[in-house]
This record gives sequence, structure tokens and C-alpha cells, in this order.
Amino acid sequence: MRPALAAAVSVLVCASLLGAAPAEGTPLPDRMADTGPGSQLITAVAPEAGSTTGTVTWWDRRDGHWVSAGSAPARFGANGLVEGAARKQGTKTTPTGLFTLPYAFGIEAAPTGTTYTYRPVREDSWWCQDDDSSSYNRWTEPRPADCRAQEAEHLMSYGPLYAHALVIGFNYHKPVRGRGAAIFLHVRGKGPTAGCVSVPEDAMRRILVWAKARGRPHIAVGTESGPTAITRY
Repeated sequence: MRPALAAAVSVLVCASLLGAAPAEGTPLPDRMADTGPGSQLITAVAPEAGSTTGTVTWWDRRDGHWVSAGSAPARFGANGLVEGAARKQGTKTTPTGLFTLPYAFGIEAAPTGTTYTYRPVREDSWWCQDDDSSSYNRWTEPRPADCRAQEAEHLMSYGPLYAHALVIGFNYHKPVRGRGAAIFLHVRGKGPTAGCVSVPEDAMRRILVWAKARGRPHIAVGTESGPTAITRY
């Protein structure tokens, strides 16, 4: 192989391994390794691993093509993003990967038109993050005795942030203790999150009306390129 051609092939291979994006104009979901089994997808993309801001877009698959249904500015963890399988609890990092969206919840009533499973937050609603609890990374009502209050989120206390939210299925279906808990897509506050993804309230409401159980929506979180590139998930 000629040196110039070999160099070009090498660059392309490296770009592929690092998750570099193909040509502009191709819908992001079509460039991803996996989009889940359904016809709805949310992508949450940050410029790089150290970023705390980016973009959330929600997509529908129609006639074999992915079409954007809306987008909004997003915020990520105060310490950026990290590969989900390597994440550690308490690091204020947003885990990257492709995740389910088990159900929605909120302190306020579900937006009109919402059909996705929506759980109302009550005064005794908690999310346990205690590694020693049998309820680790689960919603509980009330807080169980083996889940320490200082190691749990009292959902009602989060006010506007949890007016509306979606549970992100990170470390949810088979929880690994110490990896992290209570990762949500929720209404944004004044700055970065503690590891969740946040969007403006209007966007959160639109997402909840858009999400349909029959669409089996998933969320993919990642960066534009590099080891945590969203195209790798």
C-alpha cells in the first residue's frame, strides 16, 4: 500500500475508534451504534467530557428515518461526563451510555397530553442512594429503615427541579452499589447538575407529552467525539 493511502486509512480507523462523526447532514441516531429497540430516542450531547452544557434532542423514527421532534439546551454534571460503566457515586459526573427510561415523575401534575407512566411525588417519596440498603437506587414510600436519610433524596425537597422528570435507567435494572443512583432527566436549575441531565421546564414538559410507551424511548448520553462519543453507544 502506498504511504499516502496507508496514512489516510490509518486516520479513518483512528477516527472511527474515537467516535468521530461522519459527514454532516446525517441524523445523529443514524450514526450511532445502537438506538434501542423502539421508535423514539433522546440524545444528550456535550462537546467534550469536561463540559457541563450541551444539547438534548428528541427523535422519532418514521418510515425508516430518524426525524428530530425538538431540541433544547442541556446541562450535565458539575464534573462533566464519564463512561457509565466506570462511574463512581458522589463524583458529580453524568454517566454516558444508552439507557432505558423506566417512568416519569413530578411534584406537579403531568402535563396535559402525557400518556407515559407518571408517578406523583408525595411528602413521603424518597430515592434511596444508600449502598447498604436493600432499596438502593429505588423510589421508596416511605423511606425504609435501612436507608439513611443523609444517603437519600427527599424528592419533594427539590422543588422546581423535580416539577417534572424522567428516570434514566442508569444502574437501575441490576444496580451495582457504589456506581451511582438517582440519575434523572429533569428541569434545570441555576447551574450544572450533580450527575443528572437537565433542560428548561418547557422542554421537559414537551418531552413528557412526546414520550409514548409504544415508542419504547431510550436516552443516549455522550460527547461529540472521543472515548465517550455518543456514536459509540
